Amino acid sequence: MKLFDVSTVAALGGAFLVAACGTEVRPWKPAGVSSPQFESHAAFDPRTGDLYFVRSSPQFTGWRILFSRCTETGWSTPQPPAFAGDGVEADPYFTPDGRSLYFISTRSVGGVKGKDLDIWRTDRDDAGSWGAPTRLAEPVNSPGAEWFPRPGADGWLYFGSDRPGGFGGTDIWRARPEAADGWTIENLGAAVNSTGDDYEPLPAPDGSRMIVMADGDLYEVSRTPTGWAPRIKLDPEVNKDGMEIGALFSPSGRSLLFARDTKGPDSGEFFVWYEHGREAWPPDCATPGR
Repeated sequence: MKLFDVSTVAALGGAFLVAACGTEVRPWKPAGVSSPQFESHAAFDPRTGDLYFVRSSPQFTGWRILFSRCTETGWSTPQPPAFAGDGVEADPYFTPDGRSLYFISTRSVGGVKGKDLDIWRTDRDDAGSWGAPTRLAEPVNSPGAEWFPRPGADGWLYFGSDRPGGFGGTDIWRARPEAADGWTIENLGAAVNSTGDDYEPLPAPDGSRMIVMADGDLYEVSRTPTGWAPRIKLDPEVNKDGMEIGALFSPSGRSLLFARDTKGPDSGEFFVWYEHGREAWPPDCATPGR
């Protein structure tokens, strides 16, 4: 079944996109979160419902992770999370149980400023507070840059990296912890990767497919009994003239949220793509008392 087939689209200059497969694309501009800056890479806390996202300049520089709570008066003023560091930070993503959050950062280590983007993880204690983040060990992190860490239902951690041994500038890789040997690392191969730059892998909740951002556009990759099928570029109504980034599946896997850079007055905004008609997602926090 083809994942994305959009019939209508609302395109606004730079906003989070909620993508609907098969029916419609609608803008999602949560009051208090959307701004003249570039908002992208949304993630919802499975335990609290808090919205984590990346805010950067309209030119997509100076990334910082912020979070906002749904209150009786709407989304709260975004604030840095307790684990925020001193470098650029982006790409937040929760494990399904909400116990851990992955992100990328150039934060200092031992007083030495980070030179490239690495994958970090922070875990919650029993009281729900975030602990000190931990940098994932080599060979998950490398002397190059790592991007968009996303744990899959199959036990692998998917991510982008420009480390040697790929097909292009940046490739999609995956890593799995091994009890005795640390980590197993694999390149996802030519069906997923290209000679260009392939940055952001998003496995579906059921593991049957994956969304990949490559050279600024979004692609679908289906899993087959023999491996990954060749990727297919999403509908032209999703991949517009700007850059589409930071995809996020709804818990059902029926809808997709992502951000688009259209170089307009608000360079980064959210949109939603609904696959089988609208569902109650992203969460509605616009009604007082909700």
